[in-house]
Amino acid sequence: MQITVGDHRIEFGPKRLRLGVDDGVPASYEHLRLEPVTPYIGAEISGVDLAAPTPAQIDELRRALLDWKVLFFRDQQHLTAEQHRDFAAHWGELEVHPLLAQGEIPEVVRFDRGQENPGTENIWHVDVSWQQRPPLGSVLRATDVPAAGGDTLWSDMGNAYEALPEKIKERIDGLTATHDFTPTFGLGMAPDKLAEMQAKYPPQHHPVVRTHPDTGRKMLFVNGLFTTAIEGVDPEEGRELLRLLLDQVAMPDFQVRLRWAPGTVAFWDNRATQHYACSDYFPHRRVMERVAIEGDIPA
Repeated sequence: MQITVGDHRIEFGPKRLRLGVDDGVPASYEHLRLEPVTPYIGAEISGVDLAAPTPAQIDELRRALLDWKVLFFRDQQHLTAEQHRDFAAHWGELEVHPLLAQGEIPEVVRFDRGQENPGTENIWHVDVSWQQRPPLGSVLRATDVPAAGGDTLWSDMGNAYEALPEKIKERIDGLTATHDFTPTFGLGMAPDKLAEMQAKYPPQHHPVVRTHPDTGRKMLFVNGLFTTAIEGVDPEEGRELLRLLLDQVAMPDFQVRLRWAPGTVAFWDNRATQHYACSDYFPHRRVMERVAIEGDIPA
């Protein structure tokens, strides 16, 4: 297939995907059980109580998160908000989100969706990419889920980047993009509140391709929710490039999908993935709680 971006004619060939571990052989674990969900992204973890993980389990979870990008834990119904927070804190300082509703404690964001408040997270995105330091990762816990629907999908941004044609990689390496909360969170704000928040959280300029600080792997870092423009190119070419990259993010080849149950927890690397929450359950209720870990400045 061929497409034209600006003055560049691009040919797409076969995709080249990297397994969840560099040598294609799953790592061994002594203190937990890990079962890959796909060859590239997503793993089910068992044998760990998130309310009281051991130091050895935390060490192995650090490695598993880097290898598989998103980890799934079942049967964690007993987890309290404080224990949820304390588990995430093993990875660093925690975010208190400035715009979303809090749960029982400040570090916990509560998404209570239903007939009066339909889900709006059904677009591929990186959490809070409009901050100077987007989160390292997020830990999301299901408390109430519909009988059917409400799945979440994650996409592997390392494989999405690596599968691009070489001409596109050459074109986007070194470019930056603008990330802004205004077109989304700003829509319902009163003008004075919007001006206050824009002064506090001005648009950020992040690389279109970031390098993961722990693995050294290159990752696509534009998303449909908060990325508003690619900088330093003709505006029309920038729009074409952004559309192409967002289409790449959404390809099923790079994805894993989770069917939630009460007590299911997902922990994802926000630097290496994007996610999409299906809003196909309306008018039924879906309640989730999230703790985010502060990250670094993308580079």
